Amino acid sequence: MNAKALWHTAGVVLLNAAGNFALSVGMKRAAAAAGPIMALLEPAAMGGIMLLIAWMLLRLRLLQIADLSFVLPITAVGYILNAAMGAAFLGEHVSLTRWAGAVLITGGAALTSLTPAEGAPAQQSELPAKGRQGEAA
Repeated sequence: MNAKALWHTAGVVLLNAAGNFALSVGMKRAAAAAGPIMALLEPAAMGGIMLLIAWMLLRLRLLQIADLSFVLPITAVGYILNAAMGAAFLGEHVSLTRWAGAVLITGGAALTSLTPAEGAPAQQSELPAKGRQGEAA
């Protein structure tokens, strides 16, 4: 795994945790009578949405430079970050069962990330004809 992919991975995990945290803060601060749509106008919720948009864009970029079989499991580390931030900063009770689930997911991610990639990504010319844009099957 190259350094570029590792930096992108760290960014994806951190943006996801920060975005979910900010969105949760904003939704909890909004008046209950406002409803979920109006609650999105809460500044923290809007910040969370912006962070999650940045997360998605960076994740798309990461999927261009790393194997899907690496990206999906390794970004699962965010489950522990989300649980920790909820417990530490939002006063949420994270049960032992939830911690165990987050650790199991992260452990599985660590295991799968240790395996080497099976092959290089397919080049445009190697894709089947119906997979290429602008060509008839």
